[in-house]
Amino acid sequence: MNIQWYPGHMTKAKRMMQEDIKLIDIVIELLDARVPISSRNPDIDTLANNKFRLVLLNKSDLADEKVTNQWEAYFKEKGIMVVTINARNGQGMKAITAKVQEACKEKIERDRKRGIMNRPIRAMIVGIPNVGKSTFINSFAKKACTKVGNKPGVTKGKQWIKINKSVELLDTPGILWPKFEDDTVGEHLAFIGSINDEILQKTELACDLISFMVEHYPGVLGERYQIDEGEAASAILEGIARNRGCLLKGNELNFEKAAIILLDEFRNGKLGRISLEKPSL
Repeated sequence: MNIQWYPGHMTKAKRMMQEDIKLIDIVIELLDARVPISSRNPDIDTLANNKFRLVLLNKSDLADEKVTNQWEAYFKEKGIMVVTINARNGQGMKAITAKVQEACKEKIERDRKRGIMNRPIRAMIVGIPNVGKSTFINSFAKKACTKVGNKPGVTKGKQWIKINKSVELLDTPGILWPKFEDDTVGEHLAFIGSINDEILQKTELACDLISFMVEHYPGVLGERYQIDEGEAASAILEGIARNRGCLLKGNELNFEKAAIILLDEFRNGKLGRISLEKPSL
């Protein structure tokens, strides 16, 4: 399935980020631990050139723990600082300020030599839509300072947030990039809810997710929906529709409703801890 989604407000948001980057010491990149490569906006590498970097693997409670450990090793090997977090319950959050200071130690030392003491580090938080940025900021700042929503694109404008004496954070709207070169990237972002569901063929997307699950996490769908995983993806979706009583008038099966249930249960972790991507180590 070829999926592309780049609403007009994202062009404006990218322009704003290009203007603001000169004010910034470090770029904190929030990724979804289930899809660390697909949820990395390649534009950020250009945008954040010559800036200190920190990668946060969020929603780690939804990702396969063994695979997340592999991703940590992958980023460290590339010289990128990384922290695995779950912004919703606060796991890993305490380590972030120390990591920011460690990443910016050259800048802090330069300031000290110039007699500038205790100047807060200015960080920009970037991430694609629906990666959990607002939840992360509220957890990091320990107060509700941004509007939280589970729809891509809830955060529209920019705002500075004082985290503590050491760190000030510039929030930015979630932006994608104009064209996904690899169809798999668009599909993975659709699976995790970073692309507006209204533009997607949900039954086709659900069948692709079924095929992935059967190959990489065999037995999960069979146990949850009491179905035979040995059938084609469309037949498995039919089994899910029967299991969940997804019916139209005249007792016809409602495949779209079954697809929505499957996608929601994957996104909410009800199918277990699933990673869609593994690093090539």
